[in-house]
Amino acid sequence: MTTEAATRRIPGAPCWVSLLAHSLPATQEFYGALFGWEFRPGPQHFGPYARAFLNGREVAGLGELAPDRHLPVAWTTYLASDDADTTAEQIRSCGGTVAVGPLDADSAGRMAIASDPHGAIFGIWQGGTMMGTALSAEPGTPVWNELVTQDTDSVRTFYEHVFAFEAEAADAPGFDYLTLHLKGRAVAGIHGVGADLPRDRGPHWMTYFAVPDTDAAARRVTELGGHVLLPARDSAHGRLATVADIEGAAFTIIQPR
Repeated sequence: MTTEAATRRIPGAPCWVSLLAHSLPATQEFYGALFGWEFRPGPQHFGPYARAFLNGREVAGLGELAPDRHLPVAWTTYLASDDADTTAEQIRSCGGTVAVGPLDADSAGRMAIASDPHGAIFGIWQGGTMMGTALSAEPGTPVWNELVTQDTDSVRTFYEHVFAFEAEAADAPGFDYLTLHLKGRAVAGIHGVGADLPRDRGPHWMTYFAVPDTDAAARRVTELGGHVLLPARDSAHGRLATVADIEGAAFTIIQPR
C-alpha cells in the first residue's frame, strides 16, 4: 500500500469518492474515456453500482439513482471511520444530520450519508473487505478533497470535534482557507468563498482528480459532452480547472506541480 493510500485509512481522512447518476452506462462511458477507468460490479444496496479501477486498483464508485429519485447529481467525499455508528452519533451531537444509515454495504464495509450544520453532504466509510481508494497521486485518481462553504469559522468546530482534525489557517490576507491535518499530514481543506458560493449548490465537498495536462483534459471534458465551469488556471499546487460531467456533477481536474 502506498503512503498516500495508507493515509486515507486514518479515521477522518477522505478515503473514497462516489457518484450517483441517472444513467450509469453513459456516466461510465464519460469517465472511462476521460480517466481511463475500467469498471466492475460493486455492492448493489442502493441499486446498480460499479467500482472504477485504474491499473487494476479501485479508485472511485459510480451508482445509478432510482428513476423516482430526483436528487442533485454530485460527487460525494467519504471520510474514513473505525466505527460508523459512533461517528454518526458524533455528527448528530455536533449539529449535523445523518440522512442515510449507518448500514452495511454487503461485506465491503459500513456506511452513512451525512451533512454538516450548513448542509454540505459527505459520506462515512467503515471499511470491511474494501478499505477505500487503493491508488492515489496518479492521473485519474482523486488527489484532494475540499469543503467549499461560505466561511471557515462557521464549520471549523464541527469538523474538528467530529473527526479530530487539526486545522491550520492559510497565511495569506483575504484568503479564507483551512488545511485539515491528521497525524501531522494534510488530508483535506475548507475554503470559505463568501458571496462566491454557488447559490444553486450551497456548501459542498469538491473532489480533485489528477490529470497529466489540465488544458487537454478540460478540452476532453467538453468533447465528451461535459462543461468547463471555471477555466484552467494556475495555483500554488498546480494548474487546475473546475468542470462538470454530462449530468452536471462538478469536480476539479489538476495537473499537480
